[in-house]
Amino acid sequence: MRWSSAARPVPEWFGDDGVDTDALSEVLFDPERWPAFRVPAEDGPRAVVIYRNLVGDYGIDYLLTHPGRSHAQQIANWEGDLSGTGLTWHELVRLADSPSPAAEGVEDTAARLLLVLPLLTNSDVPESALARLSAALTSAAAPQDTVFSTAEHLLTHLTRRSRPDPTWGSPLSGS
Repeated sequence: MRWSSAARPVPEWFGDDGVDTDALSEVLFDPERWPAFRVPAEDGPRAVVIYRNLVGDYGIDYLLTHPGRSHAQQIANWEGDLSGTGLTWHELVRLADSPSPAAEGVEDTAARLLLVLPLLTNSDVPESALARLSAALTSAAAPQDTVFSTAEHLLTHLTRRSRPDPTWGSPLSGS
């Protein structure tokens, strides 16, 4: 499925103004801190999103931690563009829909989906994805008059970027 949205995104699409966006950027990219968001899953791998704020080496790292393993697996990073294996839409939804109340981290399924959405690297996205993403944005207080076009723009951008080697195994499958 292909969506069409050539417009450049603006903070207002997400219910913000430029001042709020700048304030959030100051927190997320503060070289004194490394904000991290945990997306624990009830069963299976857990995602961790880390804003790496080294002076001269800013980026966002996406890690998976597996129950019973002592180390994390980096599946992607963002340094101007996403690189790494990423996840399919179905893997993102499974991760978003299986919060672990016993673990510390984000439990809201809409917020979980939005946090891991940048990991989408597969263009095989079901038609229901647009409605699911629109609902997640609405839950996060995106304005009703822009929520559909914002979701459409996000899916367009994510499904049209370059793809990883299809012979690589999914990090969620243990391969």
